[in-house]
Formats: sequence, structure tokens, C-alpha cells
Amino acid sequence: MSCPILALTQQLVCRPSISPHDAGCQDILMSRLQKIGFTIEILEISNTLNFWAWRGHGKTLVFAGHTDVVPAGDPKLWMYPPFQLTVQNGVLFGRGVADMKGALASMIVAAERFVNMHEHHIGRLAFLITSDEETSGAHGTVKMLEKLMIRNERLEYCLIGEPTSTKVIGDIVKNGRRGSMTANLHVHGIQGHIAYPYLADNPIHRVIPALHELILIEWDTGNIFFPPTTMQIYNIQPSSVTSNIIPGDCCIEFNFRFNNQITELMIQERVQEVLNRHQLQYDILWNISRQPFFTPRGYFLDEVLNAVEHCTHHSPQLSTAGGASDGCFFHKIGAQVVELGLVNSTIHQINECAKASDLQLLSQVYQRIMENIVMSSR
Repeated sequence: MSCPILALTQQLVCRPSISPHDAGCQDILMSRLQKIGFTIEILEISNTLNFWAWRGHGKTLVFAGHTDVVPAGDPKLWMYPPFQLTVQNGVLFGRGVADMKGALASMIVAAERFVNMHEHHIGRLAFLITSDEETSGAHGTVKMLEKLMIRNERLEYCLIGEPTSTKVIGDIVKNGRRGSMTANLHVHGIQGHIAYPYLADNPIHRVIPALHELILIEWDTGNIFFPPTTMQIYNIQPSSVTSNIIPGDCCIEFNFRFNNQITELMIQERVQEVLNRHQLQYDILWNISRQPFFTPRGYFLDEVLNAVEHCTHHSPQLSTAGGASDGCFFHKIGAQVVELGLVNSTIHQINECAKASDLQLLSQVYQRIMENIVMSSR
């Protein structure tokens, strides 16, 4: 492919970097950045690869992203091989092309153009790339940032290339995300013969009223920045599925997407109050994978919006909806965080795709942001 962005996207998509494996993607990105004067630092933990790359000095604009992708599913359901970039009528097909290898390619090429034009730029341009975003995130961005904070690195501005757009590039810019917390509830009963229920204690029957009450709770009403907190049950598994046995235990897993109107402790306390009131015998484990974060209007967010308007000729809307992201980790250490990427209508789906022209346009927006932020002393 003659287009640098499409050629780089092709190199990335053809590597089956199913989370948390990188499959060689980061080697490609690091090589491109080293050629234009970036210093590279690698952090490998377990099966996760991370790298931190920087060029210049002063206030830092970091572009962040991930090389890992979700599994492709049944390849027979794809119109084209999922780990082979296919171009049809200006549309690129392949796993990860929208989430988010196309954005990574757009970032790298934007950086190459920027450095070529501004070799002696004022501020510091950086990249933080992980291969553990689609799964737990335990060994990814958060670990790289911990290492940077130990040596008192300052990151003022962070642009994450998650696919935020809905119909056209930049129609949605995300300046926050809800947090994500999962509960693993283990309800105990007494196993018995299904024909003699009075000799057993069915944990499924016991937990259903409590779950129904939890489902009906209005946790909050949200605010002008965030949608309401939501709870979703995604797995119910009894200890036995034999037709003549009442199970002795039942495991239920459910997830909260919570905003800044409520804390994880408030949710936990209310859940456990309901479970206790229903007199359940249970154990519960909580896992908080992401905290909510929010970046208000100010210099950085305004410059991102201005860059989108300049390159696309439309005004973006701000949103905090959608799934969690690594933005909370950057926000925790003091960075202003904004997310901007490709159209998200096919991410994690069969036949994931993106318009080739969208990658070109996104790269222009990224370059404009680099010019406005890195070349400024603010």
C-alpha cells in the first residue's frame, strides 16, 4: 500500500495480537519512533508488553493506546480473513482496525510528519502503548505509569486514541468515563433431591428476590456530565446442573458502571444491605478495574475541540458514555485526559471495519493537536 498510514495499519492488523499478547506490533511502532529521535523504554510484565517513548523536553503531551485486540470469533463468519487487512471500496476490514490499530497508525504517521516539520519543538511529545487494555489491564498502562511516577515524571496532557466517533470522525470527543466494578457473589444453600425440596435449600430461589430488588434500584440519576450508574447481571452459574439435584451453591456475577455521583463503597454497602435483608448465606468479592474520571473545559480540551473543528469542519459533542478506559490511570496522576479516535460502530464485532479516509483525517487531527500543544509553552 502506497499510503503510509494504510501500510502501517496493514502491518499491525496482520499480527494476531489477542489480548494480552502483542504479536510483534510494538516492535514496529518502536522502530518507527526511534527513527525520528524518540527514546524508548520497555516494560514487560507477565505476557504484557508496554513501552514509553518520548522526544523533547518540557510539558508533555502523551498519545496513549493499545496494540491488543479482542478475539476474532469464528473466522467463517467474516467476509474476509480477520487478521489480514482487506480494502474494499475504500473500507478497511480486519480485527482491530477500528479498535485501535488504525488510530495507532494515524498517531505514528502524524508524529513523523510533525517531527519532520518541527525538529526542534518546544515541549515533549510522548507515547505510552500497552498490550493489556482489552482484558484486565492489571499489567498494562497502570504499571507503566507507576514506574514513571516513581521518578517524578510529569504528564500534563493525554490523548487516548480509543474509537469515540459514532458516524464521522470527531463527532464525539470523550472527556470522561464511568468507572467499572464487578461483583462475584457466591450464595450458599443445601444440596438435595429435586423431588424433596423441603430437605434442601435452593440458593437460586433464595437469591432471585434479592437480585430483582437490586435490578430495580435507581443508584443515581447522573448529572450534566455523566449518565446514571447502571448494574447488569452477566452470569449465573449453579454448582450443579443435573435435572434431579437442587444445587448447593450458586455463583452470580454482575457489573456496575458508576459515575462521580456515587462511590464504590456506597454501592457495595447498599448491595450487601439488600443481600443481608434477604437473609442470604453468601460470600462476595469485589473487583474495581476502573475509576470514573472527568476533564473539564480548559486549555487542553479546547485545543482538541479546535483541532477537530479545523480539520473536519464540524463541531464535536462531548460525552462520557460507553465503556471504561485507561484514561482513569492518567487522570489519577494529574494529567488532563481526552479520548478521540475512529468510528466505533463495528468494534468487537464480526467484520470490524473503518474507512480509509477516516484514518487520513484522524491523522491530520492528531498532527494539529501536536502542533497546538507541543509547540506551545502553556
